[in-house]
Amino acid sequence: MAENQRTLQSASETAEGAVLRPGRAADPVPTETPQALPELAREEEDGEADSGESRASELPETAIEQALARSRQHKLRLMLRQCDRVLLMDFELLAMNDWPDNYTLALARRSRDLWVFSALIAAVVFLSGLSGFVPAWIAGAGFGAFVVILLLGVPSIRRIYSSKPSYFEVIIKRHGMMRDARRHAAHLEGDDGLVWQCARMAEFNPILKHPRFSDLLRLSEHRVLPRRLARREHVRLYLIYLLEAEKAYGRVQRAFFEGNQEAIDRGWQEAVAEPEARA
Repeated sequence: MAENQRTLQSASETAEGAVLRPGRAADPVPTETPQALPELAREEEDGEADSGESRASELPETAIEQALARSRQHKLRLMLRQCDRVLLMDFELLAMNDWPDNYTLALARRSRDLWVFSALIAAVVFLSGLSGFVPAWIAGAGFGAFVVILLLGVPSIRRIYSSKPSYFEVIIKRHGMMRDARRHAAHLEGDDGLVWQCARMAEFNPILKHPRFSDLLRLSEHRVLPRRLARREHVRLYLIYLLEAEKAYGRVQRAFFEGNQEAIDRGWQEAVAEPEARA
C-alpha cells in the first residue's frame, strides 16, 4: 500500500512540473562553441564587403549622372546664348500687314495708264494744231487739257480729288516695307547668322527641320540671308521660322531651369548653370 502511494505521489509531481530540490545541480546554460565564432565573424565581414561594393557601385553611377546633367545644361545654355536674338523679333515689321495687295496695285496701274493715255491724246491734239491739221482753237483746247492732266498727276493736287494711292506711291510703299524688313532681318541675323543656329533647337520643335526651311538655313549659314529676301513671300517664310524658333526657345529655357532645379535638389553644384546675358 505504501509503495502504491509513493508511486502515485511521484506521478503527480511529475505531472505538475519539475521542482528544484536541495542537492540538485542547475541545468547547464547553452554557450556558443568556439567553432561558431569564426563563422559569425566571416558573415559580418561578408555583409560589410557587400555593402561596400554596393556603395562603390553607386558612386560611379552618380558621377555619370552628374556629368550627363552638366553636359546637358551646358548644351542648353549654349542654345539660349546663340538664339536669344530671336526674342528681338518685331512681328509687325515682318508681318507687313499694311502691304498693298495686288488688287490695289492693279487699280493704281489702271489709273496711271488712263492718265498717261489722256495726256498723250491732249498732246497729239495740240501738236496737230501747230502743224495746221486742226483749227487753232482746238489746238489751244488740247494744250489746256494737257496742262490740266499733268497737274492732276501731281501728288499734292491728286490728294484733293482722290484718296486712292497712285501707282508710284504703291510701288514706293512696297519698296520701303521690304527695305525695312531686310534691315530688321540683318539686325536679327547679326554677323554669325541666327536661323541656322536656331536649327539646333529642333529637338524641342521638330518643325524647325521642315524641308521648306532648307533654303533659309543655307543662306543664313553663308551670312547672305537678308540680301536674298527679295519678295514678301520670303519675308513671311522667315517670320514663320522665327515664330517656331521662339516656341522652341521657350521650351529650351524651361528645360534649362528645370535641370538647374533638379541639380540643386540632388546637390550637384557643378551641374548648376546660370543663363548668360542676352545679346
